[in-house]
Amino acid sequence: MTNDPQQRCAKNRAAWHQIDALRMGTNWSEEDTELPQVLVEDVAGDSHPGSGHLHELTEQVSIGLWQSDCRPAQFHVTDICDGWAMGHDGMNYILPSRELIADMVEIHASVLPWDALVLVSSCDKSIPAHLKVAARVNLPTVHVPGGSMRPGPAMSASDLTAVTSTKASKGEGDPREIRDFRLTGCPACGACQFMGTASTMQCMSEALGLALPGNALTPTSLKQLGRTARQAGRAAAVMMRRGIRARDILTQAAFENAIKVHAAMAGSTNALLHLPAIAHECGIELDVELFDKASRTVPYLTNVQPSGQYLTEPLWFAGGVPRVQMEIRDLLDLDAITITGKTVGENLDDVEKDGFFERGERYLANYSLDRTDVIRRAADAKSTGSVAVLKGNLAPEGAVVKYTAVAPEMMQHCGAARVFNSEEQAHDAVLKDQIQPGCVVVIRYEGPRGSGMPEMLMTTGAMAATPELAATTALVTDGRFSGATKGPCIGHVSPEAEAGGPIALVEDDDLIEIDIPNRSLHIVGIEGQRSSLDDVDRVLQTRQAAHAPPEQKPKTGVLKRYCERAVSPMKGAYAL
Repeated sequence: MTNDPQQRCAKNRAAWHQIDALRMGTNWSEEDTELPQVLVEDVAGDSHPGSGHLHELTEQVSIGLWQSDCRPAQFHVTDICDGWAMGHDGMNYILPSRELIADMVEIHASVLPWDALVLVSSCDKSIPAHLKVAARVNLPTVHVPGGSMRPGPAMSASDLTAVTSTKASKGEGDPREIRDFRLTGCPACGACQFMGTASTMQCMSEALGLALPGNALTPTSLKQLGRTARQAGRAAAVMMRRGIRARDILTQAAFENAIKVHAAMAGSTNALLHLPAIAHECGIELDVELFDKASRTVPYLTNVQPSGQYLTEPLWFAGGVPRVQMEIRDLLDLDAITITGKTVGENLDDVEKDGFFERGERYLANYSLDRTDVIRRAADAKSTGSVAVLKGNLAPEGAVVKYTAVAPEMMQHCGAARVFNSEEQAHDAVLKDQIQPGCVVVIRYEGPRGSGMPEMLMTTGAMAATPELAATTALVTDGRFSGATKGPCIGHVSPEAEAGGPIALVEDDDLIEIDIPNRSLHIVGIEGQRSSLDDVDRVLQTRQAAHAPPEQKPKTGVLKRYCERAVSPMKGAYAL
């Protein structure tokens, strides 16, 4: 790629003058066409609060580009939300949407030889989609995380979402309580207020070096977010003129840095799908064992829901990603390059000199909080990491659990299997009080090839809101989880049932043993009786010979294409 910022567009304009004529038809001037041309791509729309405000950030990005003598062009592919896909087959389309957004933005980025790219997104699938395409098209690229929604009432005091939703599903909810939740659960635009997948992926973008320092989780109520977006436009122009491209930043070192930040922040298990998928676009095969390795050594620092007490607004006030990086800087590759053109280490020095940390702590003072209430000092950390990769005869390729959200007494557990072939069946059983405390709920045929890999939040939320199950009962699935999930919930079981994994052979009353400290997940008994692993293997072989998969609802369109082409969750669940 040439370092001449105008040559990419200028060459094609000279060869086909209709390009300029089409520009004029969208209110460009002749002078505009002579400027470097930058694609500004967002997922703005009325789809959900995480995207409802992004057009405002896109305008600020465009101002920053104009200030840098570049011509922005705004394109849009609206994303969708897990939250409104609950309870019906719409959830099956959520993970496939990551692939479709990436494909559409790739088309936008390829129809013209743009000089640079700025991507604006806030949430679960849109951020990894944008980062995938950044790696794929390899232009000078800046990502702008869309910030964090302000907290609703009493959110630091209770798990209001799970409790209220489950009561409503059972017909037990107080109408006033349900109405209050509707009015205040999402009081503003921005990503959800806890360390779910949306917040996690904002932090991963910044930790990778593709977002400006301090951008992730900026409260959307602050004008600072708009100023950062304007700065991002200027940063894209600098990258373009210096010839810095996305893959110059997305290196093995950058991914390992992000994984360590993930461990320190107790990020969502969905990052174990998204980071490998993004790395794959760079030609890097990211082994999920790196997450487990990081969790054994990186101190767990953040006191943020669902693993802790506070929400993402005070997390940003406490210093956000830069503060976490400062605390673990001895474990990071500080020489990794970022979109500023500087290294991680240089960025941290600049953030500290700028007064970013002091300004945030003065906001925290309004809540009578010290920054160490939200982000611990590394020296004061009581444990390491946040996620574990479990393996055994139930998950030969691996399975994933976020153990910071698991009570100590459930870190090791053995229970009788209660098996379901869909989440809807399992959720119905929980609501009808058909699940016995102490059992292990197994939900299968919900992996990428089975049904698109929906999340199980409806069921995990119902279990968490049922007192006799919350502290005694585990869930194992080849599906995935929301970042809001609490409890001993083991997901991404691989191989999945649809691919012939052992999870397809589990029967009611088989004994399943979960041992998170020792990273194992085994079937250890048949029909309620403990057996040797060799005996269990013989039974599974007999079952395999007679196995007939359950009849599935026919798939069509994009879901059919995704399910036929999806790889293992251990590799990122991307579509080949």
